[in-house]
Amino acid sequence: MIRSVLQFPDPELKKISRPVQQVDDKAVELLTDLADTLYKTPGVGLAAPQLGVLLRAIVVDVTWLPPRPGKAPPKGHGLIALINPRILKQEGTMVFREGCLSIPDFLADIQRSAHIQVEGLNRHGEQQTFDAEGFEAVALQHEIDHLDGILFLDRVANLKTDLISRRKK
Repeated sequence: MIRSVLQFPDPELKKISRPVQQVDDKAVELLTDLADTLYKTPGVGLAAPQLGVLLRAIVVDVTWLPPRPGKAPPKGHGLIALINPRILKQEGTMVFREGCLSIPDFLADIQRSAHIQVEGLNRHGEQQTFDAEGFEAVALQHEIDHLDGILFLDRVANLKTDLISRRKK
């Protein structure tokens, strides 16, 4: 089911999500709703708190949108749907221009780890581990931040130089 995405400054976006206790039909339905909603947006990731559900679940797919003109398609695993995700390893740094479906009017240059390893449970309750780099690593870190009530605006080093309005002037 496609759901509405909460918009900043909704206070639910700043709350810490609870772990999913059991991968049951409800948890699987949440992952399905996250993916269904994601694929109706211009985004590449979505976290349960953005749907008003304070549980630790995310979806990321950096491969589904058409590539920008003159750019190679992003590398990635396709749809990653995880319950109780956590980052195991982080290496390197990069600055990436991020946006957020919950803060659609702004982009910002954010420093993130360039390579990560993340683990979580899939829709069958099985432990999965993914190694990600570049755009996919950034998207996974961004969505996991949502589970801890952290928005990309919280990571902006300098609001004057690193925050960009998407509004046409």
